[in-house]
Amino acid sequence: MKLRNKSIVITPEIYGYIVEHGHNLDPLIAELIEETQRTTDRASLQTPPEQATLMGMLARAIGAREAIEVGTFTGLSALCVARALPANGHLLCLDISAEWTAMARRYWDRAGVGHKITLRLGPALDSLRALPPVERFDSAYIDADKGNYRTYYEEVLMRTRTNGLILFDNVLWHGEVANPRIRDPEVLALRDLNDALAADRRVEVVMLPMDDGLTIVRKK
Repeated sequence: MKLRNKSIVITPEIYGYIVEHGHNLDPLIAELIEETQRTTDRASLQTPPEQATLMGMLARAIGAREAIEVGTFTGLSALCVARALPANGHLLCLDISAEWTAMARRYWDRAGVGHKITLRLGPALDSLRALPPVERFDSAYIDADKGNYRTYYEEVLMRTRTNGLILFDNVLWHGEVANPRIRDPEVLALRDLNDALAADRRVEVVMLPMDDGLTIVRKK
């Protein structure tokens, strides 16, 4: 299907404007971003603040109480989602790095949401498969190793309620998913996921050209 491209090119100036005006960046989040950038050379793994804000808004809009995150890093997205959950809400975070998530824990506690979050360290598939195979989660975020995206999806989907949301980060992979000459394993895995989601009649899907690509899935 041929459609006219209505998107604008996001220049550094436009992106700076989005960061300044496109969400409510409070001092604690700004501090977490700054510390992440200052203390690790993997700061690019951090969910962008405008995307984390959107995730919190979506969780609040659907009245989420139970959420899960596969891939946590230094905890920005988890902080925003946990803030959106009610007082008795709960977010399960799965990650493999004790070092990066130690920073996350500090900021969760400072934000007053640490009591809402359970962090499990170890391979995410092991943690997912250890959960009861019953519908439990209202919202989910998958932002981990791309080779396992399809498997994470199936494990999370079966545990997500009807009308629950599953979000995938990095689905455009710097635009490389649209270049057939690129055959990197991450690109192939993401193409496989994107093809599968577009054809999956169990869900409704929208892909947004936000940051490195964000797909939002609603379970029917």
